Amino acid sequence: MSLSELYNALPIAPHLLSAGQPTADQLRALAAAGYRTVINLATPASENHLPEEAELLTALGLRYVPIPVLWNAPQAADFAQFEQVMLNLPPGPVLLHCAANFRATAFYALFAERHLGWTKAQGEAFRAQIWQGYDDPVWERFLAEIRGQVGAGRDRGPGGAAAEG
Repeated sequence: MSLSELYNALPIAPHLLSAGQPTADQLRALAAAGYRTVINLATPASENHLPEEAELLTALGLRYVPIPVLWNAPQAADFAQFEQVMLNLPPGPVLLHCAANFRATAFYALFAERHLGWTKAQGEAFRAQIWQGYDDPVWERFLAEIRGQVGAGRDRGPGGAAAEG
């Protein structure tokens, strides 16, 4: 399986890939390709949800981190949890996914703006690769809220390095 076969796959860095919901066979292929962590921002109610994802990944020896983000109600607490996970990633390749790679690209753009020195324009350009032509007022408000939080750091700490490497 080529990683590009994942729905809406978007390579971010050499060891970081975002995508829509992978199939069980694609998850097996990712494990065989050396992926070590899977972060899932979709909910059990999301389209194409894979009910056995956690069990499958555990059986394959991968770390599974579910952060269920409601499509119509993303929360600052969801992003804070994502941020902590990204800042404390263990070594190894990471798949960041949701149902269609919308949540994943939005969260990663915000993370990169805060911790990797990306500008808002860079974050928007990254997100536009998936979101092009799709405008959602709920998500635009959420992005503005997170960007407007006081004390939003721009550190390049160990998690930034782990996310990149």
